[in-house]
Formats: sequence, structure tokens, C-alpha cells
Amino acid sequence: MQLYVGNLDFSTTDDSLKELFTSCGEVVSAKIIMDRETGRSKGFGFVEMANKNDGIKAISQLNGQEVGGRSIKVNEAQQKPQGGGGGGHRGGGGKRW
Repeated sequence: MQLYVGNLDFSTTDDSLKELFTSCGEVVSAKIIMDRETGRSKGFGFVEMANKNDGIKAISQLNGQEVGGRSIKVNEAQQKPQGGGGGGHRGGGGKRW
């Protein structure tokens, strides 16, 4: 089960995030999302739990918990929509001769 973890302290590392979630079950992976330009944490990440029961346990135990002076948000990660996003018109519209 893939989890979104938000409102993280900017000093949180992949390892410390993984360690936090191990109390809820087997952690497959933990990744802090970094800003490409600055190399700093964006304050959120993703944790993959081995199964849905561990994921549900993590949400119930850790959502709203204070970590590093911040109340973290934990919920099931949503899939990114497929495709390129909002299309829009490609100009034109004039009469064809």
C-alpha cells in the first residue's frame, strides 16, 4: 500500500521516514521528495507498506502525530492522472481556403 506523508520537517531523511513507519509493519520503501533546483526536501514523501493492513495501521497511528515539531499528514497515496493534463485549443479557428 502506497502512502502519502505530508507536512514533514525539512530535515527528515528517507531512513528516518522508514524508521518512523516500521512500528506499523513492514516498510518496502520510503522516499522524501526533493526539489530539483535546490536539493532541499519539499516537506513530503511516500512510504510503501508491504500490505494494506499495515498501511491502514500506519494511517490510524501516525496521521496527526507530531514529528519534528510538526503534525504530519498520512493518507493513502492517490494515483497521478494519466495523460498530459489540460489540453486547450491549439490556435487556428480561421477559415480554410
